[in-house]
Amino acid sequence: MADGMPGQQSSNRRIQLVFFDAGGGHRNAATALQVQIERQGLPLDVSLVNLQEVLDPLDILRKYAGIRIQDMYNKMLRNGWTLGSPQLMRVLQLVVRMYHAPSVKVLEKFWQQGAPDMVVSLVPHFNRAMRESFDRAFPGRPFVTVLTDLADYPKHFWIESQPQYLVCGTDRAVKQARELGHLDGTVFQTSGMILHPRFYEPGPADRIAERKKLGLDPDLPTGIVLFGGYGTSKMLHILRQINQSSLQVQLILICGKNEKLAAALRREPSRIPIHVEGFTTQIPYFMALSDFFIGKPGPGSISEALSKQLPVIIDCNAWTLPQERYNAQWVREKAVGVVVKHHRQVAGAVAELLQPGELARYRGRAAAMCNEAIFEIPKIFETILKNGCGSK
Repeated sequence: MADGMPGQQSSNRRIQLVFFDAGGGHRNAATALQVQIERQGLPLDVSLVNLQEVLDPLDILRKYAGIRIQDMYNKMLRNGWTLGSPQLMRVLQLVVRMYHAPSVKVLEKFWQQGAPDMVVSLVPHFNRAMRESFDRAFPGRPFVTVLTDLADYPKHFWIESQPQYLVCGTDRAVKQARELGHLDGTVFQTSGMILHPRFYEPGPADRIAERKKLGLDPDLPTGIVLFGGYGTSKMLHILRQINQSSLQVQLILICGKNEKLAAALRREPSRIPIHVEGFTTQIPYFMALSDFFIGKPGPGSISEALSKQLPVIIDCNAWTLPQERYNAQWVREKAVGVVVKHHRQVAGAVAELLQPGELARYRGRAAAMCNEAIFEIPKIFETILKNGCGSK
């Protein structure tokens, strides 16, 4: 963003977007907002703040075990150690409450150094400490929480009963905010979750030619299999399951940074055509070549797939993170995919999608979602700042 004439201080309002790297969705949302605000040429100076780095001095897990909390969380996700995650979340919330006072102190000092006009949180758990510390540093300046989940769960995860602004992507989240006493003027609803602007760019002009480049059949129904930035061994089981079925389909398997998984998939004898991809920033491209999505029930993955008109196949069971369990209910309510209890049921879900006329109906409902949140949220920020709103 421009800084004004030489020797003059920028008149742009300063916004700090707060994220952490526990999972990739928080950083992705913050980065997407920064990119879109710059593209729209708005008079806002946006900077990103990694909350983990700010609170590192208080990270007790790092102090005694030599590993950050966010890194431990990511290791749990990569290894599938998520059974019992609701209990672990309650323990984490207890620790956050125990360290509330020192967190407020550290954060207050941090806000004073950057002097932002508005702080925007894209993380759960710490919104009470962030709002309280920012109000101490700069009374009356607005504090905003943008939910990157479809709903708030459990209590005190995203939404706190405190004066602040909330940006919610579903009717359910708005209802939860109002139940905690937040008024209409402080709750803004968008049409969905934050997606990177690249998901709104046109796909390949010739899908047939692009599929051929990947060694795929231009005419077969195509599924994209994506389980986050590190993949999962589930993908190998899903490929074997579909190979053992009579389904006439093909798969694009995105392994992320899991090179061992990519190698195993490439070695696997396959009846069906497959393309195995490692780490890539071209997810919109591969989704544009696909007809349906198989993956985890994360809000980002689901929203990305739906933006490309792909019905989703996700699982929901005891291993599903508590904050993602509502997503399965939402998928059923919107009729935009199939929810299974175990990845062993994926072939059956694919068969369900491929019944005559079903794929077109599912894709039509996905297309009707029309998620424009990435364009709506910068305007919400401008509204809050223009009206001189504080955290009422």
